[in-house]
Amino acid sequence: MDKAESENRRSESSFIYFFHSAAALLRIEKQYGTLLVLLPALWALFIVSEGRPDPILLFIIVAGAFLMRSAGCAINDIADRNFDPHVDRTKERPLASGKLTLSQAVVIFFFTVLLAALLTFYLNSLAVILCTFCLFFVILYPFTKRFISLPQLFLGIAFGWGSIIVWAAVKETVELTAILIFLSTATWAVAYDTVYAMMDIEDDLKVGVKSAAILFGKYVKEVVALFFALTILLLVFIGLASGLGLPYYASVVVAALFFIWQVRVTGKGMSREIAFSAFKSNVTVGFAVLAGIIINYLV
Repeated sequence: MDKAESENRRSESSFIYFFHSAAALLRIEKQYGTLLVLLPALWALFIVSEGRPDPILLFIIVAGAFLMRSAGCAINDIADRNFDPHVDRTKERPLASGKLTLSQAVVIFFFTVLLAALLTFYLNSLAVILCTFCLFFVILYPFTKRFISLPQLFLGIAFGWGSIIVWAAVKETVELTAILIFLSTATWAVAYDTVYAMMDIEDDLKVGVKSAAILFGKYVKEVVALFFALTILLLVFIGLASGLGLPYYASVVVAALFFIWQVRVTGKGMSREIAFSAFKSNVTVGFAVLAGIIINYLV
């Protein structure tokens, strides 16, 4: 093997290594977070378009959810780069393990945001303005974990903001149903991310990161139940405000059953495996509600 070929192979190997590290930073292999961002936006899209969404707008929403969630993961790791090495679940993340440098992560973050920004050229001015607020919440959330005992509320705002953008993109205004979807997503996110935070209580206490799981302590089960109950109530209000029928309410019942199961398994002594399984079940909840909305307009 000559010197040039050897250098080419090393260069190719370095590129593959960087690509894999960048993919890990953006959580490409873990898309449940993207789905939790996307599904409420799809609820809004199918309701505001009465079951007949614009295909181009549908593509923009799917791509936008993927890119903004990816950007959120990148800025989260940038913000937590000094904490993650001390947490078992996160110590192998690219920045924490040294697979990526801070400057590389920042470039990846801005590149992802740039791609998301390109999608807004199809949107009206109100939707574009609302997109800038979404970026603000995405950047803000990781830093709230240092100063605010309920950072999950800011996560809920970031995750739910898509429904506001979608409604504005279709109607050029924001109406009651969009606000109700936003609120339901926010309360839902507080509940499921509190369940998720149960995995990291000991490590979070050690490094000084705040969470709802720490804040509510022995009352965490009751608080999770309260936020899930608020979510169900808001889902009912969404149905009433938008005139949805029986298929939708049946999907709300399915959501309630999943929420009851999550409440039952939440609490002291909850294993990481059960916490993670309970958290991921919310993707099924989101799909169930979306199915109820779509079926409502088909029958």
